[in-house]
Amino acid sequence: MFNVNEYFEGNVKSLGFENKEGTVTIGVMAKGEYEFGTTTVEYMTVTSGEMKVLLPGETEWKIFSEYETFIVAKDTKFKVVVDDQTSYKCVYK
Repeated sequence: MFNVNEYFEGNVKSLGFENKEGTVTIGVMAKGEYEFGTTTVEYMTVTSGEMKVLLPGETEWKIFSEYETFIVAKDTKFKVVVDDQTSYKCVYK
């Protein structure tokens, strides 16, 4: 079945499910700045819009646009800034 998640006072929402890829979420983010924590390795793909991301252990922000993927290690935190409503797909491994 589907899981509905809401974070940051409703500014980030996602729909989670299981399939052959594993655990997957499809979500949207409103304009803003966010910090996320991981419990598994996460493969995040921007599906619409753009994300500015500060990955764990990095000092420079990187910009990810539509169809670009970044990987975040397990048990870490990363920061995201979006300047416009943005959607994503996240696969947890």
